[in-house]
Amino acid sequence: MTCIVGFTNGSDVSIGGDSAGVGGLDLTVRADEKVFLLGEFVFGFTTSFRMGQLLRYKLTPPPFLEKQDAFEYMATSFIDRVRTVLKDGGFATKEKEVEQGGTFLVGIRGRLFSVQSDYQIAESASRFEAVGCGEQIARGAMYALDETEATAEQRILKALEAAERFSAGVRRPFIVKRAHGGA
Repeated sequence: MTCIVGFTNGSDVSIGGDSAGVGGLDLTVRADEKVFLLGEFVFGFTTSFRMGQLLRYKLTPPPFLEKQDAFEYMATSFIDRVRTVLKDGGFATKEKEVEQGGTFLVGIRGRLFSVQSDYQIAESASRFEAVGCGEQIARGAMYALDETEATAEQRILKALEAAERFSAGVRRPFIVKRAHGGA
């Protein structure tokens, strides 16, 4: 099922994820990673490995417009491109005129966003976010670590360990990637 955890220090964004592939009561530890870098972006996905493959290998993020806010960019040109890639790749669904994709975290220019299955963009007021079946456990661990001197990677790994300990859908190995900030 998955646990993806992100953290930003305001400059860099780190995202970590587990390696579980779950279907019903079956679990496979996957070699294909749920966390990856794409240019200046860092991604971590849940929902479907197919969605992650499309994002990783088919998505070409559009360029930022000069002086464009990152949230505006994510909610407009970025998500429009994601929708096209998921539709063209046969992943997106549409029922009663409502289009659905999947859920993932993405970091860019020191900001951490979650993309929900209805394509809404969310940016937490906290420096961290999590998605997947272990998200609440991971959020609790990240909250508990928020005032510590732990590095971004240490925080994320501890949150993933907590999710693995208390969620049947989370398994090692854990992968953590970092996108360096800048505009």
